[in-house]
Amino acid sequence: MSEEPPERPEPEQEEHDESGLDLARSIARSMSGPGAPRRPRRSGRTSRRPADPKASGAHPDERDPQLLDNTIGRLIADQGWGTDVRVHGVFSRWDVIVGREVAHHCTPEAFDQGEAKLVVRTDSTAWATQMKLLAPTVVRRLNQELGDGTVTRIDVLGPHGPSWKRGPRSVRDGRGPRDTYG
Repeated sequence: MSEEPPERPEPEQEEHDESGLDLARSIARSMSGPGAPRRPRRSGRTSRRPADPKASGAHPDERDPQLLDNTIGRLIADQGWGTDVRVHGVFSRWDVIVGREVAHHCTPEAFDQGEAKLVVRTDSTAWATQMKLLAPTVVRRLNQELGDGTVTRIDVLGPHGPSWKRGPRSVRDGRGPRDTYG
């Protein structure tokens, strides 16, 4: 005859709370240790803590996460870079401001904020002449974009000339292309 061990009664399991509060309470009890005193629950009464000036409240604060656009805008304003950023925005939209054909032959190179002048480089002397004629119109259009008085004049530079200093057939202390033509 084989005797079966007597069945042990299963420990009663508490009903599982779907909100997760039972798990949180059990973790808190285990963290507090075996001899830690339990805090009594306050019912119906909330305690107010003294206002901490460093704590963020329910309203937006400069310490709260901010959108990148707002943060960069504040940085530009704090550093005084407003005009520079607007001018470089014009550099990136040059073809929209002056037109595609003009932008194909003329490119902005530099902006001098002290003298309020824009330096433009052209790819031919004919376009340099054309740009000098268009300069008042372009200045007016730029001031509409950037604000009145931001650009007062445009300096037009012609194309870069070829350099005869380097190349496969250059000679040190040579006279350049004149050597070939006698």
